[in-house]
Amino acid sequence: MAEIDALAEGFERHSPRLRAVAYRMLGSLTEAEDVLQEAWIRFNDAGIEGVENVGSWLTTIVARLCLNALRTRGRRREESLEVYVPDLIVSSPEGIDPEQEVLLADAVGVALDVILNTLQPAERLVLVLHDMFDVPYDDIATMLGRTPAATRQLASRARRRVRDVAPSQDADADPAQNRRVVDAFFAAARGGDLQQLIAVLDPEVLLRAQGGPKRTAATALVRGASAVANRAMLFTRPDAQVLPALVNGGAGVVVLTGGKRFSVMAFTVAGGRIVEIAALVDPDRLHNLDLSSLGL
Repeated sequence: MAEIDALAEGFERHSPRLRAVAYRMLGSLTEAEDVLQEAWIRFNDAGIEGVENVGSWLTTIVARLCLNALRTRGRRREESLEVYVPDLIVSSPEGIDPEQEVLLADAVGVALDVILNTLQPAERLVLVLHDMFDVPYDDIATMLGRTPAATRQLASRARRRVRDVAPSQDADADPAQNRRVVDAFFAAARGGDLQQLIAVLDPEVLLRAQGGPKRTAATALVRGASAVANRAMLFTRPDAQVLPALVNGGAGVVVLTGGKRFSVMAFTVAGGRIVEIAALVDPDRLHNLDLSSLGL
């Protein structure tokens, strides 16, 4: 019993980092928890005898489980990668609590999470582990069955792919300014001011919305300021309650209609304009999101 308690205590000590690795790898909170449960089973079965660095060993287990999950997901995925929106971490607009901060691994905004989803599993693994969690290339090479040199090349290729699909400008870092831009977006939409709405959007703005099987009409990939503004005007609901929030560390909102969750939206702002919007409208996934920081 004492040995099991010691194992459980050791696993719990490393679980915040392991959960963050799994979330960044999979973009799904539910799948991340499944991976942690499987990692615990393997950890409990194997024990730690002869293990010099428990944290590193557990990270390897979680990374390999995530890699297998991504490869399986790739074989069965039906929806387009372009419209996929990862699970979102919603925080109070006043700030992110420590547990969420660990989960987000210092990455601000949802744009990077969307981009990661377009990478091949091995590319995603090396980029997440090395660039976000400082795992050495030698360790990652062992996980992938490659040489360290080949792993570095894989990381370089992944970074190039990220740069190719990232917003054209660096995201603005001022949270207060970003919030003002998002507030102006909703004020213009509610007021029916199409020109003002277009004015706060970058000409090449991208709206990515995932509605899920119950709201298929809400699933869309819309490009360009005029097209995004027109869609925003079309779907503006007078009964909607828009609650400011931090979504994956960046400016966002939670939209309620009739007191029920309708959508969570994340905004990327650059040059004082909105360059990307990610909207999760899937009722099932919205139901599973933790909105307790907003009192919901």
